[in-house]
Amino acid sequence: MTMLLAILFGALVGFALGLTGGGGGVFAVPLLVFGLAVAPREAVGISLAAVGGTAFSGALPRMLRQEIELRTGVLFAISGMLGAPLGAYLSTFVPGNVLLTLFALLMLVVAYRMWSKSKTPEVTIAPDRCGPDTDRATCQRDEDGQLILTSKCARLLVLVGIATGLLSGMFGVGGGFVIVPALVLFSGMAIHRAVTTSLFVIVLISLSGFIAHLLSGNDFDWKLTIQFLVGGFAGMGLGSVVARKLNGPTLQKIFAIAVALVAVFIVAKSTFI
Repeated sequence: MTMLLAILFGALVGFALGLTGGGGGVFAVPLLVFGLAVAPREAVGISLAAVGGTAFSGALPRMLRQEIELRTGVLFAISGMLGAPLGAYLSTFVPGNVLLTLFALLMLVVAYRMWSKSKTPEVTIAPDRCGPDTDRATCQRDEDGQLILTSKCARLLVLVGIATGLLSGMFGVGGGFVIVPALVLFSGMAIHRAVTTSLFVIVLISLSGFIAHLLSGNDFDWKLTIQFLVGGFAGMGLGSVVARKLNGPTLQKIFAIAVALVAVFIVAKSTFI
């Protein structure tokens, strides 16, 4: 029964990743803790391994098709990998229940931002500009849509990447729910390319957080992780197919509602049980 649940939960995580390019870790931790009775800190390690492995299965074919902006992704990932060990270290000082509550609050913020973004009409931005305010855009792109990586732009992307890594290490998330909007808003990347690049970044950041988690001496269940990955691979494929059939705003609203419901469930379980 445990094996079937692990595969099912892994499929849900993979489906979220395939659908949006992120969000897998948002579901992985609560599913592991409340669905499979895994200790919160151990769930972080399993989540990092499962989310990273599932993201790799989606990123590899896209990389072969050259759908990933490698230079921007590598810069973002390296800075994120610097932040992930610090996040994992800080998490050891926070009690399990407190960690889950903070995670739930973060999820509510993410859900609100995603819902708000879904109601904002998309704006066509000139290829040499990026960001919501084109007059003060830190990062710009040339006529071919390639990022002009100035020192100011690089510093901004590094800071955002470090923040993403902190979230990854502390809460066991790959950071995709931060990576996709960050790539679009701060680097001017097109949304579809941001989704594929996000998977690549998630692989590297999750790997960094996972290694830090193991070095911290935390428990880790390899068998459960493999079962989670089996479901994750199947879910990734299905999520990618569904994503191509739904428009962006609809996907964002569905995902925002799901994230909010899981957050409320976590708070209720942590408070009353």
